[in-house]
Amino acid sequence: MTLTPARPTPPARPAAGFTLIELLVAVAIIGILATLALPSYTAYLRRGDSAEGLAALNAYRATMEQYYQDRRSYGTGTFCAGTTSASVPPSNTGLSHFTMGCALTSAGYTLTATGSGPRTTGYVYTLDQAGTKGTTKYAGTTVSKACWVVKGGEC
Repeated sequence: MTLTPARPTPPARPAAGFTLIELLVAVAIIGILATLALPSYTAYLRRGDSAEGLAALNAYRATMEQYYQDRRSYGTGTFCAGTTSASVPPSNTGLSHFTMGCALTSAGYTLTATGSGPRTTGYVYTLDQAGTKGTTKYAGTTVSKACWVVKGGEC
């Protein structure tokens, strides 16, 4: 009787799929990345919304200067150039994140863009007849900056 060598058994194949621990680690990593990314993304969106108010300030300043060139005044009484109400400047049309305001002073005027959107509430920017920019509120905190603060709280 001759013995035939036994056929070697094939190595066991590893089980397909993921273990519960591997899935939990992946979910934890995704959660940590989302926690870090969300504030940055929200700040990015707010900076984009702030551009609307800053552009409106510049446009309204141009309107005020044109009015001054035609009439040699920035407005009369409490009404700024071309308005019939001190609280409704002409550049409020089409704005969705800011409301504009204007106040006549003895030296000229001060324009104000006040945040009114979901991400811009608590932000107030100013511009006067000399082109002096200012931030009076940033993220709901009263500040006094001689520039338009849009990122990080510093000029």
